[in-house]
Amino acid sequence: MPSYTVTVATGSQWFAGTDDYIYLSLLGSAGCSEKHLLDKPFYNDFERGAVDSYDVTVDEELGEIQLVKIEKRKYWLHDDWYLKYITLKTPHGDYIEFPCYRWITGDGEVVLRDGRAKLARDDQIHILKQHRRKELETRQKQYRWMEWSPGFPLSIDAKCHKDLPRDIQFDSEKGVDFVLNYSKAMENLFINRFMHMFQSSWNDFADFEKIFVKISNTISERVMNHWQEDLMFGYQFLNGCNPVLIRRCTELPEKFPVTTEMVECSLERQLSLEQEVQQGNIFIVDFELLDGIDANKTDPCTLQFLAAPICLLYKNLANKIVPIAIQLSQIPGDENPIFLPSDAKYDWLLAKIWVRSSDFHVHQTITHLLRTHLVSEVFGIAMYRQLPAVHPIFKLLVAHVRYTIAINTKAREQLICECGLFDKARGMESKEDIPYYFYRDDGLLVWEAIRMFTAEVVGIYYESDQVVEEDPELQDFVNDVYLYGMRGRKSSGFPKSVKSREQLSEYLTVVIFTASAQHAAVNFGQYDWCSWIPNAPPTMRAPPPTAKGVVTIEQIVDTLPDRGRSCWHLGAVWALSQFQENELFLGMYPEEHFIEKPVKEAIARFRKNLEAIVSVIAERNKKKQLPYYYLSPDRIPNSVAI
Repeated sequence: MPSYTVTVATGSQWFAGTDDYIYLSLLGSAGCSEKHLLDKPFYNDFERGAVDSYDVTVDEELGEIQLVKIEKRKYWLHDDWYLKYITLKTPHGDYIEFPCYRWITGDGEVVLRDGRAKLARDDQIHILKQHRRKELETRQKQYRWMEWSPGFPLSIDAKCHKDLPRDIQFDSEKGVDFVLNYSKAMENLFINRFMHMFQSSWNDFADFEKIFVKISNTISERVMNHWQEDLMFGYQFLNGCNPVLIRRCTELPEKFPVTTEMVECSLERQLSLEQEVQQGNIFIVDFELLDGIDANKTDPCTLQFLAAPICLLYKNLANKIVPIAIQLSQIPGDENPIFLPSDAKYDWLLAKIWVRSSDFHVHQTITHLLRTHLVSEVFGIAMYRQLPAVHPIFKLLVAHVRYTIAINTKAREQLICECGLFDKARGMESKEDIPYYFYRDDGLLVWEAIRMFTAEVVGIYYESDQVVEEDPELQDFVNDVYLYGMRGRKSSGFPKSVKSREQLSEYLTVVIFTASAQHAAVNFGQYDWCSWIPNAPPTMRAPPPTAKGVVTIEQIVDTLPDRGRSCWHLGAVWALSQFQENELFLGMYPEEHFIEKPVKEAIARFRKNLEAIVSVIAERNKKKQLPYYYLSPDRIPNSVAI
């Protein structure tokens, strides 16, 4: 009788093993096997990290094996099981791989196809078409869209982490419990004694060192020592943790009536302000988004204030960016003066602190939360709803949405109070004009490496633009992102459909870059740039000044966060800047969803390109007092998971 050797690999994460009964059935083109119990006498099967082999004998020839069915039945207590893959050695000596990489819970079952990626048009056999359809029907019941907050992209329909499908939950909830992580941060930073001192102001700037000096690094120490300098202020718009707001100023806005006379002491080329604008030397950051927004009211004992400033910056003769004018609200007037470097020291310093505080708020809510976390969650939900596991685009993207839905659900559960994606035309493209914009330089290197990789994968499975256009599952995925995730807004920059291989490659590059590089650029520098509280105040306790010549250092300190809120802020940015245990970095695909040689070769080339980028960035950073390493591929996690 024909005999098959079945190899079963159990996951190595915590609690991946099971003591439940595991049954296997083979479905072939010529028939189906009986249900076989996979069990060895006097042996503990399916332990965490184990790879177990079993001989399965069938009554008759089954033909080409099309599906493998795994069923789990309770032994004593229900025991979830993480199945990595199954390998089948046929009676003819052929090996067939069946990737799984998912949890089987309760009295559950999973039906697996072999690992070859297939488009819907490739499946002509009824049983395979039916399997494909059933998988999506099941997933669409599990992964439902929900409005979390008006105006935001739709999110997963789950109130808390445990409501999520098991496959997208964290392996261990402890690692992502924000309250627990805060507590760990407080202990590591030795700041427990200050954390409950709300409404208690610091004495002066040096007093902030009491919570800072315990854990320091090159960048954060340099920020502490130089934060008041205009060069450090300007540099952060290029290479801090929010390097996406600055744009070249092509025309001075009427609402910001800066004149040459005001700023002539800052201009180094003996040109008027208008001429400097024409030559491309003037840049602007406008926080108009914050205009009219109410400040956080989480602490009823502390009034908190927001501003919507406009900041004008200048590229000096050394090609460095420095601020030359700041207006703290959007409407000009006598009570909204334009602050200048030539003003009194504390007038100018407080104006810059207000800009840094506004930058912190936009960074957290827009740059970080909306444009990486929530957008990546949209990609993940749409992928699970519309792409079966056998689809090549599912296989490509699944590593880049790992834990994203879980981290966002945890954030909505514990952290966040109820209260055009990539703008490429900001005038910041020229390396010669703006030579110290490392976020741009490194980002373009990583973008191009990802684009080349996605183009290779697309080329393997889509031989023409027509195949792209006629792939119904792919088009449903793209439409789900647009219609539900982006709420059908053209301004999101996302298309309703993709019609060519080039457009698909670009689309996939956006998905992967957002989940990996963009998130790394705006997340992992938070301790570096925000741990010195005066450089990134999370809240301001007094309104913006309405006149010049009246600001004192005491007023500034009383405006900055109190001791308690400073400690919570420091704990947050420390916790958010840490990599996860067993982090998977860009180019690492330990789950082998792809089994075909051409894709594995494409992955190897992708890794080689990324390694070359690591070397380029490391060489440049050797010469820098302020190294920029957030976009070095060996520091870019594959997905948004923190």
